[in-house]
Amino acid sequence: MASYEEKYGTASTAYAEQPVQTMSAGRYFATRIPTLKPPMRKVANPFALLRLLNKQQWLFFLIGFLGWTWDAFDFFTVSLTTTPLATSFGVSVTDVTWGITLVLMFRSVGSILFGIAADRYGRRWPFIVNMVLFIILELATGFCNTYQQFLAVRALYGVAMGGLYGNAAATALEDCPEAARGIISGMLQQGYAFGYLLATVFARALVGTTSHTWRPLFWFGSGPPVLLIIFRLCLPETKAFIERSEVRHATGNLTGTFIAEGKVALKKHWILLSYLVLLMAGFNFMSHGSQDLYPTMLQNEYSFSANQVTITQVVANLGAMSGGTIIGYCSSIFGRRFSIIFISIIGGALLYPYTFVGSDSVIAAAYFEQFCVQGAWGVIPIHLMELSPGSFRTFVVGTAYQLGNLVSSASSTIESRITERFPLSSLKKGSEVTQLSALQLWPRHLHLHGLRLRIVSSSTPRPPLLCVIALTILGPEKLGQSFHVEADDDMEEVAGHDAVVRALHTEEHVHRDTDSSDDGHGVDKGRAEGAEVV
Repeated sequence: MASYEEKYGTASTAYAEQPVQTMSAGRYFATRIPTLKPPMRKVANPFALLRLLNKQQWLFFLIGFLGWTWDAFDFFTVSLTTTPLATSFGVSVTDVTWGITLVLMFRSVGSILFGIAADRYGRRWPFIVNMVLFIILELATGFCNTYQQFLAVRALYGVAMGGLYGNAAATALEDCPEAARGIISGMLQQGYAFGYLLATVFARALVGTTSHTWRPLFWFGSGPPVLLIIFRLCLPETKAFIERSEVRHATGNLTGTFIAEGKVALKKHWILLSYLVLLMAGFNFMSHGSQDLYPTMLQNEYSFSANQVTITQVVANLGAMSGGTIIGYCSSIFGRRFSIIFISIIGGALLYPYTFVGSDSVIAAAYFEQFCVQGAWGVIPIHLMELSPGSFRTFVVGTAYQLGNLVSSASSTIESRITERFPLSSLKKGSEVTQLSALQLWPRHLHLHGLRLRIVSSSTPRPPLLCVIALTILGPEKLGQSFHVEADDDMEEVAGHDAVVRALHTEEHVHRDTDSSDDGHGVDKGRAEGAEVV
């Protein structure tokens, strides 16, 4: 039976007509629109792709997915309990949303600290430290008695949360077969939606059902990380990291080589790193604006019951998980950039029913809107991984994502402040828009402006979604980029060709499993032919 590579080809064969080249700025920008043409790569059906992963690769994916799931669960515990938290602390909902803002702001600190640690010392122990902090700080949140304590704990929690995303992406995708990267990326990113879904369900089950009101949700959140610590302790480092570590050891100066890699990466890729931060800022405005206070809007503006909110949110997150997986898979066929742009435009067109339908029918709009929003996000993990310098994948992926979060960190507070300043007290469930005068409708538009500012409709352009589309058009793409150390020009520049060769021919690497289902990269030594160098 023919191998997968023989049947479907590889990134290098698919892009043989597009040689690697260093472009001038003018030439680069002139190629942005032409390079959006879908490559129409021949890709197997999703089930065949999933069979390419071996047991260890599935375990790496699973620990990354579960870690990212619980990161999202813990984040949304606050946005789903803003009202009871405000009542408990005697403050406004807007004051409580500062807890969300602080988490988003301090996540960039965690991404820098834990990202550098993971790229230097490995993926395992930084992940475990993350989980330990999750346990401590979720418990601490549940025991907060004052608003000031709540803000302090959530700020510290932001540091812990910030360190996880890059680690989860690197762990899940570094050893993944190249052909399966798109669908695995989409599945990984939907750990975020799955975490939101779990938070919604458990918030309904635990919040307000005991005399402790909101606290049991946070206490419960501290439990599962214990299991994730045990799980991660049972897994080794990724092969991609081990390869890189061998090269550093071969130089005889492990720390010095790592520092030199950082200097080279900053010197050669600082424009790319800045671009990734801007791209992630747009993405985070889009997602947080469409999700964080959506349950509050349904309750306050459309008088949805707790059960109605829960059902709507569950359906929306099912749409998110479907969208991320499907669009992630499609990105291997149509390209990363084209897939992001296409589904973002569709999401913009669906914004109006998502925010202006006040009946149970909004469930359909919620499903498809989050299908689109998280569909675009499903491409992001592998897109960032393929663009990142090899020696600093965890740092770059995590920090770009979290600095984007920092830029968008005030989104929930802005939305809540606009809502308080322009309330829509006259709108009740089931009321018809035609019953309201134009003067009454105006506050409604102002109320939703904070939301619409981030995920704009196609008929009323707003900056964030347009920025996502524009930045994606202007940005590079390295579909099929090899993650092997021998394909890393930065490492060869720092360590020297001889050190790379010596490291890759040690006994450990000579006996490395070369089965195509083991890592899927064997036929793609060197940078993917379609990679662009900016």
